[in-house]
Amino acid sequence: MRHRILIVTALVVAAGCGSTHTVSPVPTTPSEQGAASAQATASAADISAAGIPTKPDAATADAYVRDLTAIDPDIVDGKPDRVVSRGRDQCSSVKQGFTEDKLVDLVQKRFTSADHPEGFGPEKSKKILVAVRKYLCP
Repeated sequence: MRHRILIVTALVVAAGCGSTHTVSPVPTTPSEQGAASAQATASAADISAAGIPTKPDAATADAYVRDLTAIDPDIVDGKPDRVVSRGRDQCSSVKQGFTEDKLVDLVQKRFTSADHPEGFGPEKSKKILVAVRKYLCP
């Protein structure tokens, strides 16, 4: 007997508190695998079009994390993957062409920690933005 593994993806609907759930079987036939590959490629293209760059290589990510740690160790707070993700998201805002003041404000909202729930202030946020542009934004 053949069993299919199901992958459950939750999509939160922006309107109200509702949510939808999509259940997709793992592709088992060559045509299903091709369709899944095309869908993944489309998703990657959507991410790229939104201005979110691909994940950096290990050396670039390490250099980025070192720069953020030099600004304030609490920015990274032992979670390098989190700051890479937040930096990649910030690139989307950079691509949208926001003013420098707006970009700094968005950095303050994106880069927070338990000890800095309101962000790291405008001066450190400007330095974070410099590191994001240097290492992550194309």
